[in-house]
Amino acid sequence: MRKEGEMREEDNEGVVMANDFFWSYTDEPHASRRRQILSQYPQIKELFGPDPFAFFKIAVVVSLQLCTAIILHDAGWLKMLAIAYFFGSFLNHNLFLAIHELSHNLAFSTPVYNRWLGIFANLPIGVPMSITFQKYHLEHHRFQGVDGIDMDVPSCTEAQFVTNTISKAIWVIFQLFFYALRPLFLKPKPPGYWEFINLAIQVALDGILLYFWGWKSFAYLILSTFVGGGMHPMGGHFISEHYVFNPEQETYSYYGPLNLMTWCVGYHNEHHDFPRIPGNKLHKVKEIAPEYYGGLDSYKSWSQVIYMYIMDRSIGPFSRMKRKLSKKST
Repeated sequence: MRKEGEMREEDNEGVVMANDFFWSYTDEPHASRRRQILSQYPQIKELFGPDPFAFFKIAVVVSLQLCTAIILHDAGWLKMLAIAYFFGSFLNHNLFLAIHELSHNLAFSTPVYNRWLGIFANLPIGVPMSITFQKYHLEHHRFQGVDGIDMDVPSCTEAQFVTNTISKAIWVIFQLFFYALRPLFLKPKPPGYWEFINLAIQVALDGILLYFWGWKSFAYLILSTFVGGGMHPMGGHFISEHYVFNPEQETYSYYGPLNLMTWCVGYHNEHHDFPRIPGNKLHKVKEIAPEYYGGLDSYKSWSQVIYMYIMDRSIGPFSRMKRKLSKKST
């Protein structure tokens, strides 16, 4: 594992900054580790399958967030922004990660039911994304870090413009836009039947909010989505999962308290090793096979990850592992 065509430049502080990705010439680490763990601990297969409480948890959060939006229909903008940042952002990010869970069919055994629940979970987010997210996210698992396929990796254009502390801070604030728009520019997929259903239901809900309760109710939902995906503790998981702070490690787990609100997405090495295990059981993987995870770098604070990303002059959008497409993956 090394930097391909490694070229570096120094800023005026004399700190070395990379201007190319980390390139790996081996397959992604999760498939091989999964085989090793299952050969040693076959009982882990008993953890596979849906979370029977997923629907209830999603219904509670959707109801709470929509009720909050209605209550705030005539609130002042400062009050709305404060509630969106300190409350609504946690709910909408919870729903975003519920959609992540549903993309792996971890609420129902029948895939179509997961799609419908994903569309329902999408409602307070304000913009349709559930169905499209699933398409790209499953590729992220199958082709982790593969050049031109894994849209979780920043584009070269992003990386070339985000080169210092200020631009990194701006990028973090707007990172949700980059995640949403990157695949549409770099690897657009034609919309299908389910995307149009997702769009129609979302537009209908947004229209109902606007008609009966006005712009502020709708704005609260959008603000909750935006701020929760930016300079916010919840938004730190985007950076923590795969940004390379240790050149020998590609995926990182977070073992802090926010896992309780994020479907345990922090157990990210465990999730990539076993994407068929729901979030509420991922901690058991680490308990059963501690020798595979105890020696890996991990985090206890997503806020600290954001701080390190912005302030460490050697870290930026190029701090990701990439690889060429392997024949094994096709």
